[in-house]
Amino acid sequence: MTDDLTDTDDRDGPRDECGVFGIYAPGHDVARLSYFALYALQHRGQESAGIATTDVGGNIMTLRDLGLVSQVFDEQKLRSLPGDLALGHVRYSTTGSSAWENAQPVYRSDHRELALAHNGNLINAVELHNELREQGVGFRSTSDSEIIAALLSTHPAEKLEDAVADVLPRLRGAFSTVVMTSEKLVAFRDPHALRPLVLGMIGERYCVASESCALDIIGARLLREVQPGEVVTIDGGGISTQMAVEGERLASCVFEYIYFARPDSRMAGTTLQAARGRMGELLARESPVEADLVIAVPDSGTPAARGFSRASGIPQDDGFVKNRYVARTFIQPGQELRKHGLRLKFNPMPEIVAGQRLVVVDDSIVRGNTTRQIVQMLRDAGAKEVHLRITAPAIRNPCYYGIDMSTREEMIAHGRDTEEEIAEELGADSLHYLSLDGVYEAVGATRETHCDACFSGEYPLDHTPNEQDKHAFEHGLPLVRA
Repeated sequence: MTDDLTDTDDRDGPRDECGVFGIYAPGHDVARLSYFALYALQHRGQESAGIATTDVGGNIMTLRDLGLVSQVFDEQKLRSLPGDLALGHVRYSTTGSSAWENAQPVYRSDHRELALAHNGNLINAVELHNELREQGVGFRSTSDSEIIAALLSTHPAEKLEDAVADVLPRLRGAFSTVVMTSEKLVAFRDPHALRPLVLGMIGERYCVASESCALDIIGARLLREVQPGEVVTIDGGGISTQMAVEGERLASCVFEYIYFARPDSRMAGTTLQAARGRMGELLARESPVEADLVIAVPDSGTPAARGFSRASGIPQDDGFVKNRYVARTFIQPGQELRKHGLRLKFNPMPEIVAGQRLVVVDDSIVRGNTTRQIVQMLRDAGAKEVHLRITAPAIRNPCYYGIDMSTREEMIAHGRDTEEEIAEELGADSLHYLSLDGVYEAVGATRETHCDACFSGEYPLDHTPNEQDKHAFEHGLPLVRA
């Protein structure tokens, strides 16, 4: 999946959701550790970043802003965030607007002072929001994350973990969440395990993160995943756990394996780089093609391109040079430059691709705008044929659980029943999507424990949003009013 370079109108693909990190480590520079962990999780959200810290028994300090981690924080700001505990977040706006007020961590000080970082979407946000407003609870944002924070901040329970255990069963949807008070961290995960959350250890202290790559960068070791419906409490006494909800149908997002998680992260015992390589091998088995060269759309298609080359015997090379210094920016190019905007990120090499029958490997296609440009760029560089091979099935349905995809009508597979129709629309000589069975074979998992609704249209949760909320999810609108 190739990200957009400018504004959301040019976006071609699902946007990553959010990344969370929390650590209890007196004697460590927790703000700096959080900074590096968020840097490792930057791929999960490039819209805003924030860190909250506190000393044991002190007040919570929060610094958050729009932009990348490296844009929001510098040496002076990190030094202004001392403490024993820290909470970090990187964000995309899957619900609520991209305004500063919706950046995280969320801070509340009702019955108790807390900061909260959340990855996912609540599908009963409006119901809970209305209930809290009737109780006189005010809101400063349009994010469903503040609803969780308000439920916990206003809860009368003396212990935060007791409040979480009471609130968690009332939440519907996806919520891998970390909450911090001046005394402890509490991490919890929705009973369907839709979004990832892992537990790690640095020295004798504990931390939690969206992915294991965040633990690697700070020298922490991965202990295990936070279990579905589990509440993990980390404080001066170490760690304790309880199960708030058990026995729900597991529905971990299979798209994490295909694209969202970093290739060096480990999920369910699988290193994703290896799983994505197997996807490429299975693509070659499912859709053999006579070609001269395999190339990847960097970097998302690189592991699968290697696998395709291994299995097919077709040599692989780099067909594009990627500018690795391009990231989302608040400086928007003019209309003339936007026409050529993709070249800011990818530049094809005619010396490699000219006269060649190419297999072009990528992980997914949603709207198709970027893919169409890539095909044309390769033809302009002299490619003889362009055969697209994609390591995910066709995306035909929106996600209500924390991934920002286009509307169903904008998806290139909508209304096109065959791969031949889609290939023609993209200007490619052929197109093949990896089958859903192939995806699960590659990752060593089954549909019984995962969510693949964006491909299949089969939503695993008993509760789904009402029509008004579905419209908000699909069009990126706030679910609630501040």
